[in-house]
Amino acid sequence: MQTLEPTALTLKDVIDVVPASCRKRSTPRGLALVVRDLVLYAAVVTGIVLSPAWWLTLILIPLAGIMVAAMFVLGHDAAHGVLTDNNRLNGILGRLLFVPSFHIYEAWILGHNRIHHGHTVRQGMDFVWHPVTVDQYRAMGPWARLRHRVEWSVIGPLPYYLREVWWNKMIAFRQPPAKWAGAIRRDRYMLYSAVLLVATGAAFLGGLGSGNVLGALWMITKLMVIPFLIFTHVIGWTVYVHHITPEIRWHTRRGWSKVAGQLDGTTILRMPKVVDLFFHWIFVHTPHHVDMRIPCYRLNEAAKAITAAFPDRTIDRKLRLRTYLMATRTCKLYDFEEGTWLSYRAART
Repeated sequence: MQTLEPTALTLKDVIDVVPASCRKRSTPRGLALVVRDLVLYAAVVTGIVLSPAWWLTLILIPLAGIMVAAMFVLGHDAAHGVLTDNNRLNGILGRLLFVPSFHIYEAWILGHNRIHHGHTVRQGMDFVWHPVTVDQYRAMGPWARLRHRVEWSVIGPLPYYLREVWWNKMIAFRQPPAKWAGAIRRDRYMLYSAVLLVATGAAFLGGLGSGNVLGALWMITKLMVIPFLIFTHVIGWTVYVHHITPEIRWHTRRGWSKVAGQLDGTTILRMPKVVDLFFHWIFVHTPHHVDMRIPCYRLNEAAKAITAAFPDRTIDRKLRLRTYLMATRTCKLYDFEEGTWLSYRAART
């Protein structure tokens, strides 16, 4: 297959190498994934409620967090309108699957589909893991610098995603564009009502079993709060490894192009099959950015076509711990004009 010269390449050229079959949505396949995840999640939650031993509870709570992340990935596909071939069903499923992760469906579509996908790795536009410059870091106060150092460290995905994505773009986001305001307000009320209903049920079960308020609060904590925090770390880390590595260049507004953002700005990370079983091929991320019409269950086929056509521009490799650790040491500050990552030492020079 002939590879186009980088200067002549457009995003349409990349999309055109992906077989049309990769964009075929399947309601039976999408529903099968949803039912499987809901059944597993229900089984884990039931196990936590009925657990006779503390050690079993300690095993089940992280599994609950993983299942919240798994359902969120399917909800993410539904928000793109590709989980099934029925758009109305996608909306229903997406809102349902987002409840355990406390995400507002229409707010996610605006922030993720429109902004993140529309301006991937573009300065001042893509808000997800957006780097700061040396001058911006120097202008920070002591607490802001400390926060930056924590959020861009090995332990950063949880506090970063919790603050920057979930809180700022989901919960505290009060002034969306006018055409989105009504839909976001409606979904906000729906989510809050669902979370209140679930929390009330959890408190009732905890109080019934323990006979006191502490038991009710502990039931809410182990069924909802801790799994949510585990999910937050997992998804924050997932987004980080998708887009942050010394190989990925961020661009100025004028220097950015669609193909630079969607082909060059993300990764294909090969994971053990058991990981894909729970995370629905989300780490095969480049084809998802190239064409959002590709369902999660067809990403591998699309990745083969893209990697074969553009081997020099596709980051396709196994995900290794040392690669992630190297990125957290290297990727601290950014020079948008030179297109290079810098360490904190650059701010002291």
